[in-house]
Amino acid sequence: MKKITVLAVLFFCGAVVAAQTITIQEYIDTYKDMAIREMQRVGIPASITLAQGILETEAGNSDLVRRSNNHFGIKCKSSWTGESVYHDDDEQGECFRKYNNAEDSYRDHSNFLRGSERYAFLFKLDPSDYKGWARGLKKAGYATNPRYPDILIRNIEQYNLQQYTAIALGEQPTPDASSEIKEQRSAENSGLIPVSADSLAFKKGKTQFNGLKAVYAARGTSLLVIATAYEVALSRLLDFNDLKTDGLLPEDTWIYLEKKHKQGNRDFYITLNNETVREIAQLNAIQLSYLLQYNSFGEGDTLKPGTKVFLRLVSKETVPVKAATIQTHEVKSKEGLYAISKKYNVTVDDLKAWNKLDSENLRVGQTLIISK
Repeated sequence: MKKITVLAVLFFCGAVVAAQTITIQEYIDTYKDMAIREMQRVGIPASITLAQGILETEAGNSDLVRRSNNHFGIKCKSSWTGESVYHDDDEQGECFRKYNNAEDSYRDHSNFLRGSERYAFLFKLDPSDYKGWARGLKKAGYATNPRYPDILIRNIEQYNLQQYTAIALGEQPTPDASSEIKEQRSAENSGLIPVSADSLAFKKGKTQFNGLKAVYAARGTSLLVIATAYEVALSRLLDFNDLKTDGLLPEDTWIYLEKKHKQGNRDFYITLNNETVREIAQLNAIQLSYLLQYNSFGEGDTLKPGTKVFLRLVSKETVPVKAATIQTHEVKSKEGLYAISKKYNVTVDDLKAWNKLDSENLRVGQTLIISK
């Protein structure tokens, strides 16, 4: 009788373990860095990659992903020479690619899309156009489900996956500091939290953001506390950050400890969400007065997603051909062609043509021609 009881308990425990699942947010937290790296390498929006991973794996809980590490439902195809598993999908017992780990799956997904002619048109879209990418994937035949684009779009919007595309583009800071602050706020379980100089908001210390000394501060932080902690006159701190009065910060934000720039590090910025003009000035480290000069909107305006905001005066004059010079770039660790193309505002195809590249593989220290 004892033996039967023990076996029953073991069977029950095994069933509980087998039934354990991870949440969508846990999936995002686990794989967001892979999606960001792959976007920087080949150009697939991180938001799209994560949304596909969530859908194709049931947020990491599907039988297929557990048996194969296949996060994107990619079938074997005739070109596949690696391991495989069989799984019922559109038909019974279909062949799916098997990977050693999730990172291999994410990389193969990038290569699969980038290397196929039928998906080539997607890479001409703005990387922040997640709706265009979602609908384009369905149009190109990635999935048979007619609701596939709608599900991707819903996941992106519900879980704010666009932030990871923005991070990959260098338009938004990494969430390391803000995650600690959010944990603190959750523990406090209250509204506005006055943050002292020795709290989590300041554990990161003074750092560089957009090339300026800055500190990431939590919602509810007193500006006077920041000024005191970093020995900056309150009036100057207000001036540095285009603020008129002292008080508690209404949201998590970067606070600059020195004067912001008069222009951005690129010609323009595309809004991802409903953003105020001041938020855009703060994110791009531009003095608000200059940002207003470059654009036609007002100081108190909130701009809709997809709005083009100029970060500097763009000259309409063209550079004479005879004045042009060949520009080069030395490849650094973990840099891919897509990231380099975005940095210099050229296309991947141009880079490959100018440098006579037959693949997208680069080596550290390699010199690339950027313009001719």
